[in-house]
Amino acid sequence: MKKTAIFPGSFDPFTKGHHDIVMRGLNLFDEVIVGIGYNSTKKNRYFEIDLMVEKIESVYVSIPSVKVVVYNELTSTLAKKYDAQFLIRGLRNTTDFEYENTISQMNRYLNKDLETVFLITSPQFAAISSTVIREVHRYGGDVSEFLPYSI
Repeated sequence: MKKTAIFPGSFDPFTKGHHDIVMRGLNLFDEVIVGIGYNSTKKNRYFEIDLMVEKIESVYVSIPSVKVVVYNELTSTLAKKYDAQFLIRGLRNTTDFEYENTISQMNRYLNKDLETVFLITSPQFAAISSTVIREVHRYGGDVSEFLPYSI
């Protein structure tokens, strides 16, 4: 049976830290689907979803086992749609764990066959957050070192 994992997030923007999680996920799973979701708690995106799809797909153009999809539904429902048995989540710190643990419990309640796999962020990427990258970019700072593509 093919092992498929979904790596869900708003990816606004998709960072080198996210890229690291995808690449490490490929060591565990046959296929990783980057699911760009609409987060109901975030009112407006900074980077358009279509732009992020284009940029993320360009990073994995030579890696057919990585796919990019956009979704506007529960992540557990998306997993069923793609026959994914796993979710991948990166953890930078204990705050991330507390948040992600709650979500993983609900996803498991909604889809009993869905297992969340937590990957600890590689040390060189632990300080990178999409929120900080957006702020630096918004005020004209150079964020190229933190992104796996040019913007």
